[in-house]
Amino acid sequence: MQENNSSSPMRGIPISVLDLAPIVEGGTAAESFRNTLDLARHAEKWGYLRYWLAEHHNMPGIASSATSLMIGHVAAGTSTIRVGSGGIMLPNHAPLVIAEQFGTLATMYPGRIDLGLGRAPGSDQSTARALRRGLASGGDDFPELVEELRGYLAPPPVDGPNPVRAIPGEGLDIPIWLLGSSGFSAQLAGRLGLPFAFASHFAPDYILPALELYRSQFQPSETLDRPHVMIGLNIVAAETDEEAQVLATSQQQQFLNLIRGRTTKLKPPVHSMDALWSLQEKAYVQNMLRYSIVGSRGTIQEKLPHFLDQTGADELIVAANIYDHQARLRSYQIFSELMRDL
Repeated sequence: MQENNSSSPMRGIPISVLDLAPIVEGGTAAESFRNTLDLARHAEKWGYLRYWLAEHHNMPGIASSATSLMIGHVAAGTSTIRVGSGGIMLPNHAPLVIAEQFGTLATMYPGRIDLGLGRAPGSDQSTARALRRGLASGGDDFPELVEELRGYLAPPPVDGPNPVRAIPGEGLDIPIWLLGSSGFSAQLAGRLGLPFAFASHFAPDYILPALELYRSQFQPSETLDRPHVMIGLNIVAAETDEEAQVLATSQQQQFLNLIRGRTTKLKPPVHSMDALWSLQEKAYVQNMLRYSIVGSRGTIQEKLPHFLDQTGADELIVAANIYDHQARLRSYQIFSELMRDL
């Protein structure tokens, strides 16, 4: 790896935060930005290794659309935690622009910036067109875009300058991760010898085949000598199972609205979802969120080892879409304490 995980004070597997900078019902993007920085500062204190922000567009409940700017906001307000993208949707951007943006971030905050790359649009098709994304490719040109980006970040050739250079960016050691929810990026990450992050927190169906594909296809590189996997996992932790189950209904409502074709701000929790969804919708949402652990310390301690054994994860990145900011902080704190005690 390009970074040393020993900086994390936790014993065992490193854990990180995945933040969509949620805008809650009744709240604003400005409040979301303040909450993101507050969570990042707490996560740094609690020993989380990374703080990643995800690119999404045209979603009223997600404020992290300008992902590079959000990374700079978090990095400026913290001191040691690694900050990065989970991920930048590369087909939305010219690789040169991303190389320049992350070259700037890595120059400002040396040794602390991660660049996670995805191939999905992070939006609907109309928004993808507004982003000037080439829809015809369907993401099939992602390998070429990754190679172009890596070329801009590589050291200059000894036999003369590149015709197009990323300044800053050229020659900087910025860790690149490939993100995915299927086998496409898994196979590419293995072939390139890059670390791979799987989005099981919202796409559980292909996790085990994708991990097997990544590991079987892996070729050692200057970046890695063996496969390295980070797995996304939903964690909602509270003092009791009952409290955690209520907090988790905000995320359930978010996914319910997604399958109904509606995007909304993050809604307050409810004591029961029975009146909000049909049996078919309940089954669909529960399947999408089946890589979630919701409950007290004891429940998480009971369920987490099976997930780790099943996936062989080298790292975990935790999503917690919780309406109340203090409850969200508490969830991440409980999980960090639990991991230190394992």
